[in-house]
Amino acid sequence: MGYSKDQLLARLKELQIDFSQYEHPVVLTVEAQAKYVGNVGGALSKNLFLKDKKHRYYVVSALADTKVDMKVLSQRLGLGKGGLRMAPEEALGEILKVPLGCVTPFALVNESASHVSLLLDKGFKTQERCIFHPLSNDMSISLNAFGLDKFLKSIGRDPTYIDLEANPPVGKDQPPDLASLVPLGSTVLPDLPEKTPSQDSSGNHPSAGNNSTAVTAKAEKPSSAVQNVKEKSVNGVRPSIPSTDAGKFVEELLDRTSTLLLSEVSLF
Repeated sequence: MGYSKDQLLARLKELQIDFSQYEHPVVLTVEAQAKYVGNVGGALSKNLFLKDKKHRYYVVSALADTKVDMKVLSQRLGLGKGGLRMAPEEALGEILKVPLGCVTPFALVNESASHVSLLLDKGFKTQERCIFHPLSNDMSISLNAFGLDKFLKSIGRDPTYIDLEANPPVGKDQPPDLASLVPLGSTVLPDLPEKTPSQDSSGNHPSAGNNSTAVTAKAEKPSSAVQNVKEKSVNGVRPSIPSTDAGKFVEELLDRTSTLLLSEVSLF
């Protein structure tokens, strides 16, 4: 379990961070959020949860009207043009511990997000108040950049504000300007239900290595043995007990069938 909304609000109060809170219906977009808090005096934010090919994760938090070019940002991090993509929804619960629509810098309070890199829009510094969801999208809170910094420092984060709309050249003599913000450690999620060609419709792998293949092969062999038992029973292996004694007839039939089955299985 991650931090709850109430726990976060309590922590902000404990840190003596000035903030205002506004309850509203659940919203999933900045546009929907604006209908309820767009006039309270503060800049709305948009927050992206991204990952690269090496399973390193990033939260990009920006003003709602800041243009974030994923390809440019990827190059500035030294990941190539296609190095960044949206993180899978499953990672929200596993790493940030928040549901869809609740990504904000506050989610980094969870220990599971310790390897997630945070990129903050330098535009926040120019706003009197900035608006975020407090780990739940049925409420918004507004605070200034100083308060956000104080919170981040309390969880061991050194806030880094960058110009997310910049597009500096990257080349042999011009290294990526944001390379230092790439996380040092990767986060590989266990058992994410992402289907691959080797998975069936239930999500199970038909084979998980040579050992599983061998077990599967052995498990399949007795079916042919059972068929052989049936054939031998038909071809003359019949019980000697009179058919009038139904109980003994069935018992001996089962005994002989088991014996034949075991003899067949021992051959594999």
